[in-house]
Amino acid sequence: MTVSDPNLPAPARAFLETAGWGDAAAHALAGDASRRRYVRLQRADARALLMIAPPGDETVDCPPGADEKERRALGYNAAARLAGPNLHAFVCVADALRGAGLSAPEVYAADAARGLALLEDLGDGLFAHICAPDNERGLYDAAIDVLLTLRQRAPVRPVTPHYEMMDYDALALMSEAELLIDWYWPLKHGEATPADVKDEFANVMGGLLGRLSPPHSFVLRDYHAENLLWLGDREGVARVGLIDFQDALYGSAAYDLVSLLEDARRDVAPSLAEAMIARYCDGAAAMGKFDRDSFLTDYGVLAAQRNAKILGIFARLAKRDGKPKYLDFLPRVEAHFKADLAHPALGALNAFCKRHFPALAS
Repeated sequence: MTVSDPNLPAPARAFLETAGWGDAAAHALAGDASRRRYVRLQRADARALLMIAPPGDETVDCPPGADEKERRALGYNAAARLAGPNLHAFVCVADALRGAGLSAPEVYAADAARGLALLEDLGDGLFAHICAPDNERGLYDAAIDVLLTLRQRAPVRPVTPHYEMMDYDALALMSEAELLIDWYWPLKHGEATPADVKDEFANVMGGLLGRLSPPHSFVLRDYHAENLLWLGDREGVARVGLIDFQDALYGSAAYDLVSLLEDARRDVAPSLAEAMIARYCDGAAAMGKFDRDSFLTDYGVLAAQRNAKILGIFARLAKRDGKPKYLDFLPRVEAHFKADLAHPALGALNAFCKRHFPALAS
C-alpha cells in the first residue's frame, strides 16, 4: 500500500504529508500485545516508521500529583503508571536515552494529540530472531552493558509540561502483581477470586515490596529480546537498539535484568542467566557503592512480581481480548515463577501459592 491508501487513517495520511513522507510506500508491521500499530515507510533509499497510538484507545496515564485513591479510580494505566495514550512519554524517554549515547529511535515528527509519530527505523535485527548458539553470549553481553550504561551514565530524568517520569512505586508494582489474582486465578479456577484471597495476596506481596531498595535507576520496564535490535554498524552500547520503552519509570535496576533473563517468549539457559547476573554485578561493583546482597534480593522479589504480572496479562489477553495465543507462553512463565519462589526472601509468597496455586509453588 502507499501512504495515500485508505487503510491508513486520514489523520495519519495528513500527518505524513506534512512531515514530507506523503509519497512513501507503506507496509504494516505485525502487532504485539499493545494497542499501538506500526507502519514501515519506504521512500527511495530512506526508511522510517509510523507509530499509530490513538489516544482514545487506552485509559488515561497517571497525573504526577495523583494520590493512590485517584490513581485507582482512573484505571489500571494510572495505577500502574503506564504511559497509556500519552505519546509525550515515548518522545521524552527516547530523547533521554539518545542523550545518554544509547540507540533509541530518533523522533522525526510527532503529533501527540492524534497519537502519531514518525520514527527512525532501526531495522529487523531483533535479538529474538537473530540469537543463535554462536552469537547469543555476545548479544546478551551487549544487553547487559546497556544496563550498566544506564547505571553509570544515567539519562536525564524527563520532566516537561506534558510528561514527567515518576517512580516505580509500591502501588504501581502492586497493581501489576494483582493481575495474577484478578485474571490468572479465574483462568485456573473457573470463578471470580474470593475477597479473602485478594486480601491475603495483597498482604503477602505488600510485605515483599516493602523490602525493595528505594528507586535509584532509570528502568525501561520491558527490556527483553523482542524489544532489542542488533545494529552492527554502530559502536559499543549503541549497537543495541531500544524500542517499547514509553512506560519507563525510576525504580530498581534489577527489574530490567529480570525482564531480560526471565523472558516470557524465549528460553534463556540458567548458565547464561547466571553469567549475565554476575556480569552486571561485577560491572556495578566496579562503579562503587553497590550492595550485591541487596541487589540480589531486589532481583528475587521483582522476578516474582514481574512473572505474577505476566501470568495475569497473558490470561487477560486470552480471556478479555480474544488472543488465546498468549496461553502458549504460560508454561514458560509458570516455570519462571515457580523457580523464583525458591528464593529465601519469598517464603511467604511460596506458602500462599501452596495454599492457592499448588502447581506454582516451589
